[in-house]
Amino acid sequence: MLQPGQVGRLLFLAWFVLTLAWTGSASGAARILAIGDFGVGGTRERDMGAAVQTWESAHPADVLVTLGDNDYTASPSAFHTNWTASFGWLAGAGVGVMGTLGNHDVEVNGGAYEFDELNMPRARYRRVVGNVEIVVLDSNRVNAAQTSWLRHALRSSTARWRVVVFHHPAFTCGGYRANPAVRRGWVPVFERLGVDLVLNGHDHNYQRFAARRGVHYVVHGGGGQHLYPIEPCPDGYPARRFARAAHGFLSIVADTDTLRVRAVSPGLHVIDRAIYR
Repeated sequence: MLQPGQVGRLLFLAWFVLTLAWTGSASGAARILAIGDFGVGGTRERDMGAAVQTWESAHPADVLVTLGDNDYTASPSAFHTNWTASFGWLAGAGVGVMGTLGNHDVEVNGGAYEFDELNMPRARYRRVVGNVEIVVLDSNRVNAAQTSWLRHALRSSTARWRVVVFHHPAFTCGGYRANPAVRRGWVPVFERLGVDLVLNGHDHNYQRFAARRGVHYVVHGGGGQHLYPIEPCPDGYPARRFARAAHGFLSIVADTDTLRVRAVSPGLHVIDRAIYR
């Protein structure tokens, strides 16, 4: 028969193992939420923020990454009100924020009014979250200086996974097609320097593409703005594995061996999932 002290130690061990499995602290696993094209304000933005909060309460995250178009109002005061009402819960939940600028965000003062609330030191930056290096780019300005900075960021990274985030997609087939400047200037860098996953918004739908020279591309601009239809892709694109004109957000878990991506609806249904190794 177990003595009281032994029972206590076994219960503690069971709790400790479950905690490691949940938080990923033993392996440095990262848990990331991502949402794009959500800054519509009003009930729609608040409802999406509430859906993300409910999901996060059951699937704890380290950081929320925006995919751009955080604000359609072109009003710094309206942005503050809408962001606080919809996502002000993040700090209390211990979830960090990493913002990305979209084309609507730069209409007023280059988007600088968003920097503090979205925890952005500048329009391009990098941050390590667990075992993931997240590199945020400003696709409103695809130029030589930013491309040089991107090369340096990727070459100096020692993270297990490399995820690059910007607004205008490298590949998409909906309301838009691939951004020519991104495809010319950045896609070759991703392929040469070991990027695992590229996340974009801008097209108001969800699309997931097969790997192209080792790089996986996911588009999700369904954060709240009106949706764009899904269209056939031109020749030369990576094969599209899944697409739907749907609102929602992304939930990503990166552990030592796998990078798992789920597309989640506002009703908290997983509409698509992928595992990358």
